[in-house]
Amino acid sequence: MRELRKFKGCLLGGAAGDALGYAVEFKSLDEIRKKYGENGITRYELKDGKALISDGTQMTMFTANGILFGATRERVKGVMAPVCHYIHKAYKDWLRTQMPSLFKDEDIISWIYHLRTLQSKRAPGNTCLYALSSGVMGTLESRLNSSKGCGGMMRVAPIGLYFDKEEYGTERIDLIGAKSAAITHGHPLGFVSAAAMVHIINNAAHTDENLYNIVYDCLDTLDGTKETYPETQELIDLIERAVKLAGREIDDTDAIRRLGGSGLLAEEALAIGVYCSLKYQNSFEKAIVAAVNHSGDSNSTGLITGSIMGAYLGIDAVPDYYLENLELRSELEELATDLFTGCPDDIDFNEGWNRKYIKCDTRIH
Repeated sequence: MRELRKFKGCLLGGAAGDALGYAVEFKSLDEIRKKYGENGITRYELKDGKALISDGTQMTMFTANGILFGATRERVKGVMAPVCHYIHKAYKDWLRTQMPSLFKDEDIISWIYHLRTLQSKRAPGNTCLYALSSGVMGTLESRLNSSKGCGGMMRVAPIGLYFDKEEYGTERIDLIGAKSAAITHGHPLGFVSAAAMVHIINNAAHTDENLYNIVYDCLDTLDGTKETYPETQELIDLIERAVKLAGREIDDTDAIRRLGGSGLLAEEALAIGVYCSLKYQNSFEKAIVAAVNHSGDSNSTGLITGSIMGAYLGIDAVPDYYLENLELRSELEELATDLFTGCPDDIDFNEGWNRKYIKCDTRIH
């Protein structure tokens, strides 16, 4: 069941968790509590009146733009390369916002590239910078590195939103998630965690299943990948631990410590997101507050948790004070609406869609 409220909830919820955590990224928990009080940070720290997003939300937006560019190209020109081809091109557009001198001879496919706010460095991950600056697209078969950082996984939510499992099938959708992460992150836990994130988002956004059932279904799917990627067992173990901890009366910081503590690694970041989402599955605010108040990669775990909770509960569950002053709010809503619309047959290409997705050069295949 596709619902626009869940698409908006996912992108805006992810951005909200990201922005809340960005202000305290890699600060110690003691530092956070000393500055914000015993409960830690619970409201945005504004800069020039805005709650700033990090590179995680930036790249999530470019993931969405790449998907929609490819899908629209297929509608208009009748030809489309594999979707990760366009996601990779969109990521190179993002890279040009960080390193403007690169790829000047290539066409820009992303309308969001031209947003002045996105021409900002927000602590971009070195793995993404190095992998994308090589100009080579990493794949599952030809990996650029052995990184299992969370940077490949935290940006994949739009894949779970856009693709309908009734049409594409769960296995194919999960695989797109893995392939999109492998563009920059070559360790199996880096891209299998992305497949798991896509699986959870897809089911949260497209079904009315209980979140526990969604996580259990994800675990069943992951079990089937162990023969190809034995490392998957580490991810399974962490998610199973997250499920158990979510059902216990335990301090959140202690639970997060037992899941790795920092969220720097993909499998740990996803497990923290699963824990916070399950424990507070009826409260968006409690979930993201728990997710960001630790001595680690707070914006990434906030982004992952906010994306899951927003997809599960919908935009109405995101408190207004997390939407007010959120950087790029209107553009995130626009991308969410476009992912939901999915370039329908009755779209008027002479309207806004034209300036965004169909001005594509014939050299881009």
